[in-house]
Amino acid sequence: MPSTAAAHSTDLPLVLAGPLLRRLEARRLVLWLVATRALDARLRLAWDDPQRGLVELDLPLDDSRCQRLAIGRHAWLHLIDVPLDEPLPADTFIHYDLHVDEDGQTLTIADWAPHLLYPGQTRPSFVRRGRLDHLLHGSCRKPHHPSQDGLLQADALLAVSREQPAERPALLMLSGDQIYADDVAGPMLVAIHRLIERLGLYGEHLDGATVSTSEALYAHPAGYYRREDLLPAYTANEELRERFFGGVEKPVFTSANAHNHLVTFAEVLAMYLLVWSPVPWRLIDPRLPELPEHLAARYRDEEQVIRAFVADLPQAVRAMAQLPCLMIFDDHDITDDWNLSAHWERVAYGHPFSRRIVGNALLGYLLCQGWGNCPDAFASELPAIRNLLATPDHQQRLGAPAQDAIIGRLLAFSHWHYSLPGQPLLLVLDTRTRRWRSESTLSRPSGLMDWEALCELQHALLDEPAVVIVSPAPVFGVKLIEIVQRLFTWAGQPLLVDAENWMAHRGAAHVMLNIFRHSRTPANYVILSGDVHYSFAYEVHIRHRDSGPRIWQITSSGIKNEFPARLLDWFDRLNRWLYAPHSPLNWFTKRRKMQITPRIPSRSRRGERLWNGAGLGQVRLDERGRPSEIRQLNADGSAPTCFEVTAREELDAPD
Repeated sequence: MPSTAAAHSTDLPLVLAGPLLRRLEARRLVLWLVATRALDARLRLAWDDPQRGLVELDLPLDDSRCQRLAIGRHAWLHLIDVPLDEPLPADTFIHYDLHVDEDGQTLTIADWAPHLLYPGQTRPSFVRRGRLDHLLHGSCRKPHHPSQDGLLQADALLAVSREQPAERPALLMLSGDQIYADDVAGPMLVAIHRLIERLGLYGEHLDGATVSTSEALYAHPAGYYRREDLLPAYTANEELRERFFGGVEKPVFTSANAHNHLVTFAEVLAMYLLVWSPVPWRLIDPRLPELPEHLAARYRDEEQVIRAFVADLPQAVRAMAQLPCLMIFDDHDITDDWNLSAHWERVAYGHPFSRRIVGNALLGYLLCQGWGNCPDAFASELPAIRNLLATPDHQQRLGAPAQDAIIGRLLAFSHWHYSLPGQPLLLVLDTRTRRWRSESTLSRPSGLMDWEALCELQHALLDEPAVVIVSPAPVFGVKLIEIVQRLFTWAGQPLLVDAENWMAHRGAAHVMLNIFRHSRTPANYVILSGDVHYSFAYEVHIRHRDSGPRIWQITSSGIKNEFPARLLDWFDRLNRWLYAPHSPLNWFTKRRKMQITPRIPSRSRRGERLWNGAGLGQVRLDERGRPSEIRQLNADGSAPTCFEVTAREELDAPD
């Protein structure tokens, strides 16, 4: 590998992305950033203490506090994980800075990332809240969706609370689809390739593919808008072969938008840099590639949307630099219908090329998302990853056997879930990799968590007074939509409608509902979800149990995505008609023992329960962990939508 000095190029910026503020605890601070070289930096913290006055900490970021991984000739990923001898104060502003020596000067964040500062700031700040009583949450941030970016609402909220630490949210929880690896706009893929070239992100050998190397993939005539022609096929699987989009066979990778599906590890890393920082966009000049006219027209349309997304990036990442951000994957972070069924897994992981595609996205998730959520969980995996990235061949490609071995370990890894201690306890669920697979019919949707994972969840809940659970898919969803998904499953086509929800698998649904009824589990549950591209809030009670527990299902989706408006309107309306309180159809659901009451959006025109609009969810909790306010901060800047308590209206029939 080239030395650090050789890898550094004077015409590149010092830092490409970040710092993003990740896990924050009383005695721990985690930051993520990517630089053009391995940084020798110092972390500076400062706050006002009522007894001691100004408190300042100067912490050298040696190897015990900062791990550095080369991901290319001019790209180094840094995870700053600082244990603290004394606890950080609660509910007060804590200012931080990263000092880097460069050419005899000491540079600060104000020098190399001024877009992360609010007017009047000289360094970023954060607040460690004493209680988890104010949260922002959302999912599904697709860069080329024409809506505005909901993360700008987090930025606006921080801007107006700059002098009020108690008004700062405790956390920004991103509950899935932080990137869309399987649904990429043409201009974004061109930008990804230009950035790979600019930074020298490592290439790789491709086994079982039409092309043998990443460089050959990037140069292939089908590289833009026709990648489905290059994706692996599995001709023995009739269920997958019968899925079509626009007359194109869609085996193994089932996204209807797989025309630009990310394939290589470098593509995944470049995507993260481009959705989390405006800086890489300044290094490249994406140009329209040679395309047929109909695809060129599509490219130009998408380019306008991507330009607007890039223009908003400084505000979006400014919020992520000053607000603790935790994350969990959902399907599009990896690929559509990821692990939907045992049959899908058998097909995808049985082919070396599709296994590599999934594995590259999962490795990218680990380094860019999972590692910052809970660094300790990945201690056993990092040595092999570090060795892989430290030993590219003379053509700057990763070693295929080592890469495949790491992917095999990640596919078997079982600690993607995590928790954040506090009041209330935060539990973030992995609903993608520890699935309850159907043993009778492999093509049926798997349960979102298996028996062992659900037992671990129940154990974690014991004797907690209140809990916030993050489940990427809603536990309590829209019945009609779930019935439509079930009908397609019975017809042998679960992939056509993404038939994955908690109620799709009898065993997983039964155990999850029994956990809520357990006498030693919390009195108050708040479930935060995304995934579905619309937002809603339900209040749930167990029938004939006046003492509780009480459950709130709060769904906010998407940050930059929406459901087809007319279709959702019909689903909402039909769901109210078909599953009215005394409808006999309620007897055929798995939630008969639950009384479910919708909260009505304040801007509902005709009694809609579902709110369709990009934005960010906001939840405030009282001292007992119960929601005192549920809002959707709309991305278009209109007045927030409040989910209001109304006269009780049950959606399930009584026993």
